[in-house]
Amino acid sequence: MPLVREHDVLKSLLGAWALSACAPAEGEAVEEHLGDCGPCADEALRLREAVGLLHRPESLDLDPGLRTRVLESCLERRPPRIPVPEWAAAYDAETARLDALLQDFGDSEWHAPVRLRWYEADEASSRRTTVAGVIAHLLTVDGLVAVALGLNDPLGEITAARPTPADRTEAYWRAARFPPTRSVRAPWREQSHALVRTVSFTGGTERTTVPYGDFELPLPDALLDRAFECWVHAEDIAEAVDYPYDPPSGRHLHRLVDLAARLLPAVLEHRRLHGLASPVERRLVAAGEPGRSLRLEIEGSGGGEWLIPLDSPAAKGSAEHEVAHVALDGAEFCRLAAGHVPPREAAAGQEGDRTAIRDVLFAAASMSRM
Repeated sequence: MPLVREHDVLKSLLGAWALSACAPAEGEAVEEHLGDCGPCADEALRLREAVGLLHRPESLDLDPGLRTRVLESCLERRPPRIPVPEWAAAYDAETARLDALLQDFGDSEWHAPVRLRWYEADEASSRRTTVAGVIAHLLTVDGLVAVALGLNDPLGEITAARPTPADRTEAYWRAARFPPTRSVRAPWREQSHALVRTVSFTGGTERTTVPYGDFELPLPDALLDRAFECWVHAEDIAEAVDYPYDPPSGRHLHRLVDLAARLLPAVLEHRRLHGLASPVERRLVAAGEPGRSLRLEIEGSGGGEWLIPLDSPAAKGSAEHEVAHVALDGAEFCRLAAGHVPPREAAAGQEGDRTAIRDVLFAAASMSRM
């Protein structure tokens, strides 16, 4: 009976083995088993040949979503002993997708020029770097989460002027004797794995906060923010090397949109205090009370509706007090929040108070940063 159970377990791993998605010990066990079991060896050969047929016509790489689907199927049969928290799943998926994009890059791709884009004081800003420079940027900013979790800071002894993403990145770039090369992939990859392992193994980490210099985020939101940045910069990289790259899955895209929608009221208030948004009209709204609201309708994958309070971040969004309606595709809204889409060109549908619509669209773009 033990041999039968072992055979069944190893046979169930053949699909993951064919996609090179097994843990090292499991892969070795499967390969040893294939030398002794003719039926499993035939099945393994058939699966490997099938994997070869799953390539996209325009690509030499497997569909990045295929690995996720196979792993999810495997985990339905055998749940993980230590699951990744749901709020960290988007970061786990987006770093894996970017890593898959990078794995076959040659030297020319690593040095391909990339222009980072964001909005600052309602004006489009940009910074020129390379594919390797983008990964260095992700490494240093993800390091804010690493430090909050008690892990090593990738900056090491390098001192940044302020603990902001931009200052940390500039400090890292300046300290390098030479421009970043493909060697930056290994520390970025190891750090992303360490972050996922740590939040998976450590209980109570949801109460941890991550400082970004001018503001801070709870750890779950910080991991969503890092997933957001990873996807946006993966698109920058893919564009630089003329390679197709899909948006996140609908489930993860919905969480990224939700993070931006939840941050919008506080961003509106900050902009109002600095004279960048229209002043509050009529009466002030008490905390928890309904007030003027904009209905943000996100269409397509990851879609939904959010009521954005306009007069105070402490107010409650209210359908009865709706003064404007904006409709956007989910990926397009995220690109707006990343500073990649001009606010005036963003919304596919607009209705109601034009000033409120302008304030919200520009507030979304102002959340972007290098």
